Amino acid sequence: MRIAGTVQDSIVDGPGLRFTVFTQGCPHGCDGCQNPGTHDPSGGDERATEDIIYEMLRNPLTDGLTLSGGEPFAQARACAEIAAAAKCAGLNVWTYTGYTFEELLGMSAQDGGAAELLRLTDTLVDGRFIPAERTLNLRWRGSRNQRLIDVPASIRAGAARDAARV
Repeated sequence: MRIAGTVQDSIVDGPGLRFTVFTQGCPHGCDGCQNPGTHDPSGGDERATEDIIYEMLRNPLTDGLTLSGGEPFAQARACAEIAAAAKCAGLNVWTYTGYTFEELLGMSAQDGGAAELLRLTDTLVDGRFIPAERTLNLRWRGSRNQRLIDVPASIRAGAARDAARV
């Protein structure tokens, strides 16, 4: 998979001590993005998912995995493989995306990788960054339109029309 990089001990990409993978490539190109260097899908470095998983599991103090970007759903199958290893190790999984939860549910009907990544995600931070909605007052988000979604609870509650597909 193509990644922009990893952070072994992040405290800003979700709760606790997190292993963060910054995927390379993003179709959204949000104005004001904090990671514009991740937009080009041919940028970054090619890394085997096995190597990323090994790096993630090296630190016994890690509380969770965060998939960020770029756009993790642009490489959903590879991200799902890493998320599955995190879940097997007892880690929680957060995924940051420019797509909305509803868009991802629609994508999941056509894309098995997107469905699997969404199924393995505990918390989804969804929505494109919008400079006019920028705020420093919301934890884990950059603009007011972005939501923190408990994916398993939302799917169980039927929060979205097509949730049963995931």
